[in-house]
Parts: sequence; structure tokens; C-alpha cells
Amino acid sequence: MLLNTLLLALRSIRRNLMRSFLTILGIVIGVSAVITMVTLGNGATLAIQNQISGLGTNLLQVRPGQRMGPGGGTGAPAFKDTDADMIAQQIGGILAVAPEARAAATAVVGGRNWTTSVIGSTNAWLETGNWTVRNGRVFSDAELRAGAAVCLIGETVRRELFGTADAVGGQLRVKAFSCEVVGVLESKGQGAFGNDQDDTVLVPLRTLQRRVTGNTRVNTLLVSMKDGSDPERVKASLTQLLRELRKLSDSDEDNFNVLDTKQLADTLSGTTKVLTTLLGAVAAVSLLVGGIGIMNIMLVSVTERTREIGLRLAIGALEREVLLQFLIEAVVLAALGGLIGIVLATGASLALSGLMGVPYLFNPGVNLLSFLFSAGIGVVFGYFPARRAARMDPIDALRHE
Repeated sequence: MLLNTLLLALRSIRRNLMRSFLTILGIVIGVSAVITMVTLGNGATLAIQNQISGLGTNLLQVRPGQRMGPGGGTGAPAFKDTDADMIAQQIGGILAVAPEARAAATAVVGGRNWTTSVIGSTNAWLETGNWTVRNGRVFSDAELRAGAAVCLIGETVRRELFGTADAVGGQLRVKAFSCEVVGVLESKGQGAFGNDQDDTVLVPLRTLQRRVTGNTRVNTLLVSMKDGSDPERVKASLTQLLRELRKLSDSDEDNFNVLDTKQLADTLSGTTKVLTTLLGAVAAVSLLVGGIGIMNIMLVSVTERTREIGLRLAIGALEREVLLQFLIEAVVLAALGGLIGIVLATGASLALSGLMGVPYLFNPGVNLLSFLFSAGIGVVFGYFPARRAARMDPIDALRHE
């Protein structure tokens, strides 16, 4: 009986293909919108996590001032390069500590020039930021102590200034001094805040201080923690040590701030997930609209087929059989719309992921849930028209014109 009822439902849908397609259009749009929004949201969340993890593993960024952002360090004394040595020596659970100073400058090679960020630090900077040297070598201890005219460059600087030529061993001029390129860093791409991480020139800290900035200011201390260490304990010890080094009394507020990149990643990921859920919920409203469309069309179908329903009831068809026939029609329409929506959402997600530069993450749970929800829409909104058909009086139905 169930198979015959299903065949009758499919035959009825086939008789009115255009109307059936327009009926399921709301379901198609709703399912594809929900899946696309959730897929892109999950991809964006993963992209943010990957970009922030690229800043460094278990990394703490310490900067002058009571808050992060522009103006946060106004009036606060800068760090000293010796602060990094004190942190590495006196705090347990530390993997590496790197002092960092930055300056914007124009780098020149032959007839080419490129404005970039020049960073002064030590080899520990590579370790705290998960950097690897693709070609060449790191700085020697003698070069770091003497502030030698040597540098490591990122992939963007190499491409813009050296083109296809080998950069290692070449000369690069920054402001008024020339430095030898001793290494090229492995590419990292875009950072968590939209910056190009490969657009950088790394020189020894003393080289930057003497030849570029002309002062001994250290803008940032990068502290990388060992795996398994307690971040809260390390942050507390770090805060206490810096207060002592900066000679702050118990009544003084911290004139520095400590940013845990893992907490930043969790915060941004949580925000992205909330937005993804919100967008998915908004898109799901169109499923309800599609369900109302199915109910309207099924009511029209019941009216059009009144004599057919009366004839079936008159020759002995049971109410539940008529109810089941129209209910199956509604469910088949909704389920078909769900399947088409899944196919469209997959194509749209793949295309938009490429355009947005986020990874495509296939989520079988979301696809299955969307399909089941669309079928459920057919049951909910198809039940009322089906019940109306099943409760018709056969005599009145046969008299219907």
C-alpha cells in the first residue's frame, strides 16, 4: 500500500512539474542558504584560528601601556632589551623570549624600492613566531652583539625587490645603510588582522637601534611558553617580574599589558561562531516560508482534485490512505527541495570559499540536519491539507464541479 501511495504522489507531482518546482523553491533557497552560511562561518572560524596560531605557539605579547591599541602606550616607558634576558632566566615554563622593535622604512635594491616593516630582534624572534628560514641562515652571536649589517627578509620583500634572482648574499639598502641578506623566511601569508606577514625585514636589534631608529626603545616583548605550562601562572610571574623591573609600588597600576594570543583566538572564534549561528537562523526563516508555500499549493491541489478524492473514498479507500497520499506528496516535495538545496549549497560554498580565501569544511551533520528539517517541514505543513482531503464527504466531493 505504501509503495502504491508513493507512486500516486510522484505521478501527481510529475503532472505539474512547473508548479511543483515553484512550490519547492522556498525550501531550496532555505536549505542552500543555511548550509552555505554555516559552511562559510566554520571556514572563517578555522581561518582565524590558523592565522592567530601563526603569530606563535602559546605566545604572550607584552607591550607598554595599560591597554592594547592606538594610544594605549602613550606615556608608558618602553622596555629594555635586558628585560627579555631577565624573563628567560627567572620565569619557569618559558620556551623563548624575544625583544622586538619596529620601524617603517623603504628598502632599496638596484632600481627597485619597497616600503616595508623593519623589525629588530634576536634569533628568538623566529622561535616565538614559528618562523623557519627557507634559504640561508640565522644571525650569528657575533652579528647580534655587534649590530652587524645583516638581515633576513620575508617572501613579499624578496619577490618585490629581487624578483626571480637569488636573494641570499645580495645587498639591500634600508635608509642610509646597506645590509647583506643572509636568509629568506618561509612564507606565512596573511595575518589574523589582514596584514601581510611576509612583508618584513628582520635585522639584529642593535642594528635597528643604531642605524634606523636612533634610540634603544623596545616596543614589544614576545614570550613563548612551553607546551603544558600553565598560562595563568606564567602570566602572574611575568607581571610580578615586570613590576619589579619597572619599579612599580603596590599602589601603582601596571604600565604594561599582556596579551595571550590563545585567548584572543578563542574570543574571535567564539564571536565568529555566534555570527554563524545567527546567520544560519536568519536563513532558516526562509524554510518556514517555503513550508507555507507547500501548504498553500497542497490546499489548491486538494480543491482541484475534489472529485478524484470523492471517487476514491466512494469505492472503499480509507481516510488514512487518502491522508497518507497527500502527506507523502508534501514530504516528497520538501525532501526533493532539500536535496536540490544541498547540491546548490555545496557548489556555492566551494565557490565562495575560494573567493573569500577561507577553507571549505564539509559538515555532514549540517547537511543531514537540513535535509531532515526540510522533510519535517513537509510533514508539518502538509498535514492540514492532507487531513482536509481525508475528511471529505464522498457524496459532496462527487457533486463538486
